[in-house]
Amino acid sequence: MSKTKALFLDRDGVINIDSGYIWRIEDFIFCDGVFEACAAARDMGYLIIVVTNQAGIGRGLYTEHQFNALTEWMEIQFRKQGVEVVRTYFSPTHPEEGIGVYRRESSDRKPGPGMLFKARDAFDINMAASVIVGDRETDIEAGINGGVGTRIILDGTEDTRNTSADVVVSSLVEAVAWLSENTE
Repeated sequence: MSKTKALFLDRDGVINIDSGYIWRIEDFIFCDGVFEACAAARDMGYLIIVVTNQAGIGRGLYTEHQFNALTEWMEIQFRKQGVEVVRTYFSPTHPEEGIGVYRRESSDRKPGPGMLFKARDAFDINMAASVIVGDRETDIEAGINGGVGTRIILDGTEDTRNTSADVVVSSLVEAVAWLSENTE
């Protein structure tokens, strides 16, 4: 069994402040402590992988090219802080609101596990030893569907009283602190 473990991160609301359909650098504001939290997770042996639904592409609000440009910039900001995001996976589809080829069901769209499985296969990840951090129940459901061993939800976006997450915390910083205290 693989010893590689991943910290799967949703983007909007976990890495950056979610102000709705973010695709421009000037609108992308990192959450406090994100770089330090990711560095600590890396030091615990986790690969940092982003898994993000991007229905704004499917809805025609921005293009895949614009999303990719922002992603490249985001990943550079991480590298400047000494942290590597090994890959960013995204799902541009939406089953009801998508336009053209983007209007469809997709196993990549969370709560589907498709992005997680792509990462698992690309990096030989032990899903049971991995963690997903999200701000919506669909992130947690994707983790369950993908066999991710630890699922953490950030409080604030949704009512988390009935969450399927293992832990409810206030930020990625708190999530990684919890990991350091509660995992090998």
